[in-house]
Amino acid sequence: MNWLAQRPIVVSFEVTDSCTCYCRHCDHGGPKDDSKNMRPADYRHYTETLKPCVVQVSGGEPLMREDLSDVVRSIKLANGLPYIILVSSWSLMTPQRYLELRDAGVDQFSVSLDFPDNRHDEFRMYPGLYSHLNDVIPACAAYGYDDIVLNTCITAANVGEINGAADQAHKWGVNICYSAYSARRTGCRELFPGAPEQLAVLNSQLDRIEKRRDESNWIVSAPTTVNATRHYFETGGAPGCKAGLRFLVVTADGMLQPCSMQFKRYKLEDQEKMVNEFTMHNQCDECYVAIRSNLDKNFPQLLRENVTNYLSFSRGTKAKPAGTGAGC
Repeated sequence: MNWLAQRPIVVSFEVTDSCTCYCRHCDHGGPKDDSKNMRPADYRHYTETLKPCVVQVSGGEPLMREDLSDVVRSIKLANGLPYIILVSSWSLMTPQRYLELRDAGVDQFSVSLDFPDNRHDEFRMYPGLYSHLNDVIPACAAYGYDDIVLNTCITAANVGEINGAADQAHKWGVNICYSAYSARRTGCRELFPGAPEQLAVLNSQLDRIEKRRDESNWIVSAPTTVNATRHYFETGGAPGCKAGLRFLVVTADGMLQPCSMQFKRYKLEDQEKMVNEFTMHNQCDECYVAIRSNLDKNFPQLLRENVTNYLSFSRGTKAKPAGTGAGC
């Protein structure tokens, strides 16, 4: 219905601009002025107006909001929609908070992992982060809900660790999704794996990933997404983005943006105006993050890969839509 009505399939609520980390591949980092953040109750109006199928709750670091469970409860409607994905570094996650957020309505937890060892701390400038993840992820996975998905943003720094991250997911008993680095976010081209030797490593790593798939869908990124990601890095771009139409961002202070890297701001009631002014004329080809990589697909493919195989509204089932994570 959203596809036909020209409504967004996925909305990303950036509930805070503050973050605990200073990641090399991100334009957020550290504390920010959160005095203008929307209150939890405000989110219900946005959800009822935009009517997304899937909501990403992200930041910054969303766990920095002490009222995050109230935000989630405000987003979740009585019919079980939208499907809510919490995108976080898990630097502040505890088993107790994990259970509280599940109870509030989070369907999937997307956990950022750049390296399967202490290099993760250096990349995110957060000492002790990997050790914390090594404790808290298995503890939360042990509850058996199968709703934790590692999100590895592929960069030149970690292109050789694509399978290492998958090994870590297996060790922790969780799933994994891959996203693609965009230099548009920071302006740093050095992290874009486009050199011939880097592409050779990328293809070798992804070839192995494809051989590791099984019926459990623990590798959440669909084969078509993986192949398109190869093409994005090989060509240096991906035209045809539908940001503002198929997906959009709601900023912490309640403005609409086509995506987190396009800073044209609109009021809630002006989403159609955003589509007409931005989406219909958008020439940007500088990203291929996980949300976009799945929503670029045609309608039958979207249904087959994101609904038939993954989407479920029964709590405690294997509910892993492929549009996981934005590269946080």
